[in-house]
Amino acid sequence: MKIQNQSYRTIWLDTEDEGVVNIIDQRGLPHQLTIEQLKSLNEGAAAIREMHVRGAPLIGVTAAYSMYLGLYHAPEDTDWSTFIPAAVKALQETRPTAVDLFNVLQRVQTALEGRSKQQELVKTAKDLAAEVAEESVSFCRDIGLHGLKIIEDIYENNGNEPVNILTHCNAGWMACIDYGTATSPIYAAHDKGIPVHVWVDETRPRNQGARITAFELKEHGVPHTVIVDNLGGHLMQHKMVDMVIVGTDRTTRNGDVANKIGTYLKALAAHDNDVPFYVALPSSTIDWTIENGLKDIPIEKRSGHEVKYIQGLEQDKLKQVLLTPAESPALNYGFDVTPARLVTGLITERGICEASEAGLSALFPELND
Repeated sequence: MKIQNQSYRTIWLDTEDEGVVNIIDQRGLPHQLTIEQLKSLNEGAAAIREMHVRGAPLIGVTAAYSMYLGLYHAPEDTDWSTFIPAAVKALQETRPTAVDLFNVLQRVQTALEGRSKQQELVKTAKDLAAEVAEESVSFCRDIGLHGLKIIEDIYENNGNEPVNILTHCNAGWMACIDYGTATSPIYAAHDKGIPVHVWVDETRPRNQGARITAFELKEHGVPHTVIVDNLGGHLMQHKMVDMVIVGTDRTTRNGDVANKIGTYLKALAAHDNDVPFYVALPSSTIDWTIENGLKDIPIEKRSGHEVKYIQGLEQDKLKQVLLTPAESPALNYGFDVTPARLVTGLITERGICEASEAGLSALFPELND
């Protein structure tokens, strides 16, 4: 994808220094584009924890590159048998909900087993990080092609009128490596010439929709309108939404979906108004060990500071301002769980299926063993 007509990915190995990994620091968007250099495992962990990077697929790839950085910069006499598990644990503790993080770290740890020479460990971790990144790009591209068919059908059934799509948070290329999950079908439709318009939920409290999704869509030339989170139901009641499409940070084997807080309310409104509600996800985001999302998915609880303060631009400088009484406490759960019964379908890299164990197993029989 492009920013000001220049192609970017969200993370990449520095071409001049193999001990450096570059990321787009998303905290300054849409007003500041900052390329941050990660030079250690600890810096990678901080980037995940403090949301310099965000989105399940990108978190996973950042964790893989963070393992690589840790091995690359470690002293030659390091005890790898203790270093590797400790590094994995430190990265696992950064964000609890997105399962890509845990799946990727398991892949890295497995790949490193039986290796004891630093050069071999470093090369293995580097190659795997690159592999996971390219895999994510491929998955997101294919999600777009499968989701495109849904938008095409709606367009034809609506008499070739523009398709109005509502999305929540940012499940775009900034949450992945390229293309995105929920936005990938939108980009595919737009690029094919199908007129689409996107209702962009602001997504309080960090405003990833208003800041990042709107930024992405603007850069790609996709018509869109930023709305307050609570407007979605009203739009659906008045037939102004043709479909909802969101991403997910963790999907259970039976199709329950954990996504940014507020997703559940959109699913309820969609269900009440007969609006199709789709979830776009790569298979790396499926947690085959969990059946009951409401009971078993760990929900991240973040600082109340994010609720009480809001960031904006004033005279070319980013500033945070206090919204609430300074003494008022704030509760800040980062995610909620949408039950499978409210999901019209899951859009994956292998196709579209019902939100159920049978549906997922039909597409990914080798993963559900």
